[in-house]
Amino acid sequence: MLKFNVFIEEDQEDGGYVIECPALPGCASQGDTVEEAVENIKEAIRGWLKAEYGSIPEKLNIKQQVLEVAL
Repeated sequence: MLKFNVFIEEDQEDGGYVIECPALPGCASQGDTVEEAVENIKEAIRGWLKAEYGSIPEKLNIKQQVLEVAL
């Protein structure tokens, strides 16, 4: 099973939520609810992987770190 970090934020202008997967350039989606946005990004990730690799690979070698920065 592949796991990805995704980032979601509320769309203040249009309503709903915008969600993206930073490990996969350009892979983003949206939804009216958090749950819908999550389901939509799963589909977007599947589509991105199929477009890039021809199928969904069992493993990927993506090096990514999530850091918290305080100002």
